[in-house]
Amino acid sequence: MSTPETETARARLLVVDDEEPQREMLAGILGRAGFDVTTAADGAQALQRLAQESFDLLLTDQRMPNMDGLKLLEQAQRMEPRLPVVLMTAYGTVSTAVAAMKQGAADYLTKPFERDELLLVVGKAIRQRRLEDEVVSLRGVLKERSSLGNIIGASGPMQEVFSLIERVSFADVPVLITGESGTGKELVARAIHERSGRSSGSFVALNCGAVPEGLLESEFFGHERGAFTGAVRAHAGRFEQADGGTLFLDEIGTMRVDMQAKLLRAIQENEIQRLGSAQTKKVDVRILAATSLDLDEAIREKSFREDLFYRLSVVPIHLPPLRERREDIPLLVQHFLKSAARKFGLEVPGIRPDAMERLQTHAWRGNIRELENCIERLLILSRGEWLGLEDLPEGLRNGAEAAGGANGFRLPPEGVRLADLESHLIRQALDRSRGNLRGAARLLGISYKTLQYRIRKHGLEKP
Repeated sequence: MSTPETETARARLLVVDDEEPQREMLAGILGRAGFDVTTAADGAQALQRLAQESFDLLLTDQRMPNMDGLKLLEQAQRMEPRLPVVLMTAYGTVSTAVAAMKQGAADYLTKPFERDELLLVVGKAIRQRRLEDEVVSLRGVLKERSSLGNIIGASGPMQEVFSLIERVSFADVPVLITGESGTGKELVARAIHERSGRSSGSFVALNCGAVPEGLLESEFFGHERGAFTGAVRAHAGRFEQADGGTLFLDEIGTMRVDMQAKLLRAIQENEIQRLGSAQTKKVDVRILAATSLDLDEAIREKSFREDLFYRLSVVPIHLPPLRERREDIPLLVQHFLKSAARKFGLEVPGIRPDAMERLQTHAWRGNIRELENCIERLLILSRGEWLGLEDLPEGLRNGAEAAGGANGFRLPPEGVRLADLESHLIRQALDRSRGNLRGAARLLGISYKTLQYRIRKHGLEKP
C-alpha cells in the first residue's frame, strides 16, 4: 500500500537557507524520506541551480540577506512558472503568509515546525504539481487525439487516419485519399502538406471533375499564347504553380483515359510541356489525389488506368463516412457551432440532448459538409440560448432519414435481390435528373461511364 511519502519519493527538491545547520537538518529529514535534495546558501545560488537543473519543488527560508524568500519566489516563478514554492518563516505573521500565497506560493511553514508537518506540506505540494502535470498532459493528448489541423474526430477510424497522416507526411510519396463526397478529403491533403518538408511551398488544388474536358490539359500543363482559340496570353498550369510544393488532384476518377495517360507521363518523368510549346520543363511536385469513386471497379470497366492507380496509390488513406463514426458528431457539432458563431457574430448556444441524439442518428448522406451546413442554418435561425428538437429542420425532426440506411432503407427479413434494388435506384436517379446521365451519376455517387455500364447491364436503355 502506497503512502504519501512513497508517492512522492525521488522528487527533486531545492532547499534554500542561509544558515548551514538548518540546511543540513532539512536535507537530512527530506533525504531520509526518499527525496532527492539539493541545497543552496542564498537566493543567487538558488537561481543559478534553477537555471542549470530541473526541480519538483523549491523550499526556501523567508528571511535571508540580499534576496529574501518573497523575492526569490518572484524570480523563480519567472524562470519556471509552474514550480511549486514553499516558504519557511520564523515570524508566522498573517501578512507574510498572505503575501506569499498571493504571489503564488504553494504553501508556507512557520518555524519551528515538526518533521511530520514538513513532510506533509512538501508532499502535498508535490502531489498537487504532479496532478496538474497529468491534467496538462491529458489535455494535450485529448486535443491531439480529437483534432489534427482542421480535421475533427476522436473515433477509432479517425485515429487511424490521424496516425497515417503523421506517418506519411514526411515520406515524399503520392497518396490516394478515398471516401464519400463531403468526408473532408481536401482537409487531409492540406494536413499532409502542412506537415511535410514541402510546407513552405505552394499547395495547389484542382477539382478534375469541375474543369471542362477540353480545358483540362491546359489546366494541368499550361499553354503558350495562341496555342488555341482564346489563348490570348501564356498560362502556367497547375504543375508549374505547384513546383516545389504539393498538387492536390480532387475527383481524379472523373478524368478521361487519354488525359490519364498524359498525367501518368508527367508524374513518371517529372516534366511537363505547355500546349503550343516544343519545350519541356522539369517540375518538382508531390501528388496527392482523391476520389469518391470506386477505382477498383473503374479499372475493371477500363475507365481508369491501372498503372496510374498504382502510381497514385503508394499510400492509400480512406476516410469513413459520418454514419460510421457517429461518436464524432458531438465534437463536430460543437466545433461548427463555435466556428459559425465567430463567422456571424453570434453567441454560441447550448444544444439539448434530444437534438444531439437526433443529429447522431441522422444518415448524413452529404457527410461533414452537410452537417456543417445544417449547424450554420440552425445557429442563424435559432430563437434562444438552447437548440432543441423543435429547432431542427423537419426532415431531421421527424427522423425521415435514419442512420440505418439511405432514405431509411433497412434490409427486410426475407432479404432482397440486389440487382432489382440497383435497377430501381438507377430508374429513380434518371427520373429525378430528367434523363440527364451526368446528373443521375452524381446522385448515385458513381462515374458517368459506370452509370452507362449499369444502364446496359440492367437493360434500361431507351428504345
